Amino acid sequence: MTATDTAAPVLELRDVSKSFGPVVALRSGSLRVDGGSIHALIGENGAGKSTLVKVVAGVHRRDSGVFELGGEAVDFSSTADSKGAGIAVIYQEPTLFPDLSVTENIFMGRQPLARGRRIDRAAMITEAEGLFARLGVRIDPRRPAAGLSIADQQIIEIAKAISLDARLLVMDEPTAALSGVEVDRLFAVARSLRDEGRALVFISHRFDEVFALADTVTVMRDGSYIDTRRIDETSPSELVSLMVGRDVDELFPKVAATIGEPVLQVSGLNRSGVFHDIDLEVRAGEIVGLAGLVGAGRSEVARAVFGVDHYDSGTVTVNGKDVKEHDPRSAIRAGMAFIPEDRRKQGLVIDSSVTRNVAGVIRRGIAKAGLLTAGMENKAAGPWASRLEVKTSALDMNAATMSGGNQQKVVIAKWLATNPKLLIIDEPTRGIDVGTKAEVHRLLSELAGQGLAILMISSELPEVLGMADRVLVLCEGRITAELDRAEATPEAVMHAATHHLEDAS
Repeated sequence: MTATDTAAPVLELRDVSKSFGPVVALRSGSLRVDGGSIHALIGENGAGKSTLVKVVAGVHRRDSGVFELGGEAVDFSSTADSKGAGIAVIYQEPTLFPDLSVTENIFMGRQPLARGRRIDRAAMITEAEGLFARLGVRIDPRRPAAGLSIADQQIIEIAKAISLDARLLVMDEPTAALSGVEVDRLFAVARSLRDEGRALVFISHRFDEVFALADTVTVMRDGSYIDTRRIDETSPSELVSLMVGRDVDELFPKVAATIGEPVLQVSGLNRSGVFHDIDLEVRAGEIVGLAGLVGAGRSEVARAVFGVDHYDSGTVTVNGKDVKEHDPRSAIRAGMAFIPEDRRKQGLVIDSSVTRNVAGVIRRGIAKAGLLTAGMENKAAGPWASRLEVKTSALDMNAATMSGGNQQKVVIAKWLATNPKLLIIDEPTRGIDVGTKAEVHRLLSELAGQGLAILMISSELPEVLGMADRVLVLCEGRITAELDRAEATPEAVMHAATHHLEDAS
């Protein structure tokens, strides 16, 4: 028997429940995390992961169940209680004070004092440098937090946790906005913390990361604990079945569609320093994938086509008619719909209801004599929310309270309500669980089958290869390859994505 078998776990939750009025967010959540281990927590959106973490973080108080830390019962009434007990939560988007220095953010509220009760800035900087050296990263502790990458902000949060001697770190979707190099650095830091004997909880939708980092994995579904497995004793397909309660045989349910006439035609699109000589077309019933590495210019091209950003030269036409430059209203009138990469900040009015969001773009069309009532909005939004199976108890639910998968469905419903001819969708399944990914893929395939032209940007190569009829590859702002579905292999796409431009010209 190992030490971890006999010692009390750092964290143990058993049959924890939490309800918000009539809505049950957590039915029976259980999680055991030992010191010196990285424990993955997975499940579909709405499975109860976030609520469980918020109980641990002191954001919510549980209604029932056992909550123990180091073998002792605890009951946090605030986040301060949780932090004081040695728990740190590293969120996907950290909230540092941008106008303060890195050091000041780490020691906020507990600055060391010198003589005369003045803040000892030299001691703070020295300790911050020691923390970063311990983590094996290089960050200037004197620089302001403003302008730091998400990856560096997360490292600063981890440094703060270590300075507080946190024994449990919870990382909630920490890699969603990171590049491959940044992910590797974060994982190296996580492993070093594990090797120090700390306990880590890692929440992610990305199975490759779960299998690369975690020692153990717990699966949740519908607010309840399902199972815990050693990572070396399970497989992705097994975990998928546990997550969704069924076999997901087809994550990419591609349906054959009749390819029609060109809907979108882009010719000679240029923007200095961003993208160059972009020529592309998307036909009715066709899904065209736009692939490339981070920084290749994919999202920038999409935003320029829709009119969000300007371009220096070139033309954009829909069904043969020119679309006015830098004018989203003109794009919408032409039949374009655009679902941006950041659904929370750019795709939703996050503090508004499902109804308000879905009906937002078509309000002028459904108003009568200039008047728009809640009943009119519900009548317009209801069928689209139902068609996309938005899982919400009521159309007046605030979008901010919904899972990422349901938020994405609301954004899609909003734009489908405009009856578009062309759908531009950027990162359609980012931050979405595997079951909802299959639903979104099925929806896109059905829409293409009904004649909708779709331009899909994705950083997930399996998604591009699984859904696209054609793949356009960008490298440093230029299209370096156009591949038919049969030609689009991982090797071919990655070769074009890293191709030297002089060789591609």
